[in-house]
Amino acid sequence: MRFSIKSLLPFLGMFAVIFLFHFTDLIVLKFYPPIVNFCLFLIFFSSIFQEKTVIQKMALLMEPDANEAVMSYTRKLTYVWAAFTFVNFLVSFWTVFLPEKIWAVYNGCISYILVGCVFIIEYIVRINFKRKHG
Repeated sequence: MRFSIKSLLPFLGMFAVIFLFHFTDLIVLKFYPPIVNFCLFLIFFSSIFQEKTVIQKMALLMEPDANEAVMSYTRKLTYVWAAFTFVNFLVSFWTVFLPEKIWAVYNGCISYILVGCVFIIEYIVRINFKRKHG
């Protein structure tokens, strides 16, 4: 069994975050959610300019013979996630400068509820899409 440096990156990242939480001032930690949201935005947004978006690539892993309607739907879904993650980034960045309770409620609760709502809405839309397009 071989290990590569790439397989250790998530663990190194986890330890870096733990280190930040343990040894830094709170204001630095408040920037963690905006950074994560901005990185997610960059992943979705940058994939829009590729032949296949990140969501299209995931869809092709599940359905290698996906038709053009599915590819169109998943490209549009990438736009939705890019927009959502950008708005979530803006709000989480704004909360950095607000009282800690507001920051904690938004970044520890509300943002997760919003992500869940987007997932649920997308799932319902996907079910209706599959009924319509087979």
